[in-house]
Amino acid sequence: MPHLKQPIGILGGTFDPVHFGHLRMALELYQALDLAEVRLVPCYQPVHRKMPVATPEQRLKMVTEAIAKESAFTVDPCEIERQGPSYTIDTLKTLHALLPNTPFCLIMGIDALLSFSSWHQWENILDLAHLVVAHRPQYQLPQTGIVADLLKERLRHNAIDLHNSLAGNILLHPVTPLEISSTDIRKQIASGRNPRFLLPDSVYNYIKEHGTYSISRI
Repeated sequence: MPHLKQPIGILGGTFDPVHFGHLRMALELYQALDLAEVRLVPCYQPVHRKMPVATPEQRLKMVTEAIAKESAFTVDPCEIERQGPSYTIDTLKTLHALLPNTPFCLIMGIDALLSFSSWHQWENILDLAHLVVAHRPQYQLPQTGIVADLLKERLRHNAIDLHNSLAGNILLHPVTPLEISSTDIRKQIASGRNPRFLLPDSVYNYIKEHGTYSISRI
């Protein structure tokens, strides 16, 4: 196998809006796992949830504003440019074509891991990426079923395994638990409350300027 490059973290989501829960998790994993960068990938059309309130262009702009001063992060518009349902497998194929010999670490929460077998072509995702799961102690891992079998087969305990192979491993890593909800932020804004300290000031300023989450849109 050719020499592998430094792994890149991939954090997808609706980011409706992006907040400190997303950003702090990404930064902690960037540092702990020695990643080259973390790419935040706003989806165009989510598959497992209803359409976001903000437009794809607004959500892309909010993420861009949020990470403007953090060199560890980049924003990747590939799913918004591709349009249609945002399937992770398609994004990983695009990234592999652009950045060969690069391990990709798909960052997700434990709740996403528990539903992983419902993802489109989930079996093929592990051929293209490692899974990095932001683990919180209050969540219990399954003892039986598809996810339990995956963990028995693929769970690793050292970040070096993400550097030494192109894909296929699962790593659980603790992160600071910030119980921040995009839904709650939208409701606060719609009701006239100030969500400061839940999301970057630059994002809140954008929301205020554009009326992104006005009462009529919630």
